Parts: sequence; C-alpha cells; structure tokens
Amino acid sequence: MSSAVSRPPAATSEQALEHFSSLLQFETDCWDVHHAISNDRQDFILLDVRSHEAFQVGHIETAMSLPHAKINEASLEAYPQKTLFVVYCAGPHCNATEKAAIRLAKLGRPVKKMIGGVTGWLDEGFDLKSGPQNM
Repeated sequence: MSSAVSRPPAATSEQALEHFSSLLQFETDCWDVHHAISNDRQDFILLDVRSHEAFQVGHIETAMSLPHAKINEASLEAYPQKTLFVVYCAGPHCNATEKAAIRLAKLGRPVKKMIGGVTGWLDEGFDLKSGPQNM
C-alpha cells in the first residue's frame, strides 16, 4: 500500500533537475542574503515590502522600505534597469513578496524572493534593526 507521500509518483530526475534549478532563478534564502551582506558582496537591493510601520519595528540592516503597493516606475527611478531586487516580507504566511515580485516583473526589473522573510531571518538566528532606514 502506498502513502500520500508517494501518490502521485515523484517526477523523473530530469523533471526534478529542471524544476529545482529553476527555483533558484526566482528565490534565494536568508542564509545567502546574510552571507552576501556580511561579506561585503551585496550586489542587489534588498527591499522590505511590508508597511513602513512594520519596517521600523524590525528590518534587515541593509534593507530599503518600499511597501509592495508603492512599487512603480517613479519609486525605482534611482536604480539602473538591470538592478537585481530581492524582496522579503513577514514570512511564509505573507504574500507581499509575490505582489512585489509581480510589480517588479511587470516593470521589467530583475527580482528574486527571499524565502522565509523576517520569520526565516530570525529562525536563522540573525538580528533585525529597528527605526527608519538610513539613506
């Protein structure tokens, strides 16, 4: 008797390779973002896409506050067209990253989602900063 895990059967190895490889084009994780920041290798703009109020309570050190509903050409004009944006929100229970990623993609901007958001960041043992962003 098979389990709910094995029904339906797993994808072929070729399908799995394609699927999981493509995920890395759309997502990054807290550890990789932290490593880039900590080792002076941040080659992306980290966007906290929650409300400004949530940002001030706690955010990742180098993040910029830009709520997903405010992402538009004008709010991005300071960034070259090829700038990679990494978006995060509260965590897996929040879909603001998807809303932000859709807006960025519609504007022709490269984007990745930081999976886990603030929840994942804290789960990894990393600190948040409070207060407004430094510009």
